[in-house]
Amino acid sequence: MLMTQAPAAPKAARRQHDREIVALAVPAFGALVAEPLFLMADSAIVGHLGTAQLAGLGIASALLTTAVSVFVFLAYATTAAVARRVGAGDLQAAIRQGMDGIWLALLLGAGVIALALPTAPALVDLFGASEAATPYAVTYLRISILGIPAMLVVLAATGVLRGLQDTKTPLYVAVGGFVANGALNVLLVYGAGLGIAGSAWGTVLAQWGMAAVYLYVVVRGARRHGASLRPDAAGIRACAQAGVPLLARTLALRAIALIATAVAARLGDAEVAAHQIVLSLWNLLSFALDAIAIAGQAIIARYLGADDPQGARNVCRRMIQWGFVSGAALGLLVVAARPVFVPLFSGDAAVQDTALPALMVIALAQPICGIVYVLDGVLMGAGDGPYLAWAMLATLAVFAPAALLVPTLGGGLTALWAAMTLMMTVRALTLWLRSRSGRWVVTGATR
Repeated sequence: MLMTQAPAAPKAARRQHDREIVALAVPAFGALVAEPLFLMADSAIVGHLGTAQLAGLGIASALLTTAVSVFVFLAYATTAAVARRVGAGDLQAAIRQGMDGIWLALLLGAGVIALALPTAPALVDLFGASEAATPYAVTYLRISILGIPAMLVVLAATGVLRGLQDTKTPLYVAVGGFVANGALNVLLVYGAGLGIAGSAWGTVLAQWGMAAVYLYVVVRGARRHGASLRPDAAGIRACAQAGVPLLARTLALRAIALIATAVAARLGDAEVAAHQIVLSLWNLLSFALDAIAIAGQAIIARYLGADDPQGARNVCRRMIQWGFVSGAALGLLVVAARPVFVPLFSGDAAVQDTALPALMVIALAQPICGIVYVLDGVLMGAGDGPYLAWAMLATLAVFAPAALLVPTLGGGLTALWAAMTLMMTVRALTLWLRSRSGRWVVTGATR
């Protein structure tokens, strides 16, 4: 009897892990996909104003996206810290930890405004904007900067809710924000006749609306559990210190993306155009895999906070399986959709011929990417930020020379994306070695 029942427990545990992963990952994916729709809606509306306006929007959006993505650690670090407290059964401390992250977001947002408002023209000039596009870029940038604190609050509050094992609320807020953004843009750009400034104001209002909803949800939870809402200097400082390694990791990732684009630009116009097509698909696939990683952050941190190291290891193994299978499925989808996908972006035969083999490379890389994203999420959930930072810097050190040699050694865009695959392989190796070592398994309400 015992022999027949023994295998059932692991199977039941796997099913429980699967349910948890799906429950968190599916809404997280929806929220991740909804966020880029802000820019798509703005581009579609502003594009009808003229080419110069759209070019100005593109330059300003690149700067704004960079400013927000640099501080993505507000979501990652807060998720892990809050989930640990949840696992330890201390919801009051969990929400208090989340409030520290939100206060840090407001401080950082104020700093960005103070720095970027007076330097907006200089920042636009760095991108080599044309005389026609420059005034539109400066206008959009100066107005949209006022929404940066709201977006940073959204990041931190999203981390709070993910740590509380809630990814549905961020999905609802993201969808609501997208709808409000589109409606406000149309009303202010065309109805009020404000042009590109109307688009910027519409986005800022939608962003602050999202931040207000998040703050309402978090404040309500804080009052329910008796958590203080006042800023705590020690707690804010601890959040900032926890975020430094993740900031270094993010900057290294941004450097990799910039190097890849710079190399593609040196290869020729057809190559850089094809690179943008391939990169857009790469980013879309990343959203799907990152949703699983987000689930991993929340679940792993909860198990470690509950002093259940074996449970954390079991979830880690299951997450790796999810990552590999999801990556393989996405790779097959890329192969199947490849002939249809590229013509959607360009009718130029040279661009299509350049993009198609590069897409095959990223299709083959997806199983590796799936493992990388999952293990990245696991180690973030464990609060293993310093290792993630050093591992990413080591990856950058391998990728940079490999990518920069592409124009000299040949191989074109396909070789460049082979270098990107090498980068992901190095990341997979460093993360797998860390997961195997078990040094990330540190239990308790705090790391």
